[in-house]
Amino acid sequence: PRRRRGGARRRPRKGTPPVSFSIDMPIRRPTEVVFAFLADGRNTPRWYQAVREAEPVTPGPIGVGTRYRFVRELPWGRADNLVEVVEHEPDAVVTLASVDGPTPFRYRYTLAPTSEGTQVRLEGDITGEGVEGPAALLAPFASQLFARGMRRNLDELGRMLESG
Repeated sequence: PRRRRGGARRRPRKGTPPVSFSIDMPIRRPTEVVFAFLADGRNTPRWYQAVREAEPVTPGPIGVGTRYRFVRELPWGRADNLVEVVEHEPDAVVTLASVDGPTPFRYRYTLAPTSEGTQVRLEGDITGEGVEGPAALLAPFASQLFARGMRRNLDELGRMLESG
């Protein structure tokens, strides 16, 4: 059985308060396999439920500065984000951060080898900023929904990588 630890906690700031969360997820695959899959943003629609498309914007190998255009389907409609790799240490750490678009986020994935595969830790920060129209009234709650959704997404990532 898969074990998870982590929970959401609020940090006060101006504007829409961000939610910071941490999730630990064991994946029974070698660290280099998990890292290569996570670091390549083109794979994101395969395991991240809200992401429908992920297209590279910058040419060349994946590393700090690589950018993707993510198209996400959120409860209030479509959201386009420009996402950048802001930290890239092969087989150890990859951080993706939105640089444009609604619901600013930063996801830092830290990987560590274990006797059974890889321990993945996701440290995330996300807000409901940029949500417009009637859905803006729900923005303070959207952050909590995103944190819960990431737990489900990481479960799917683990299932996918472990089965293939």
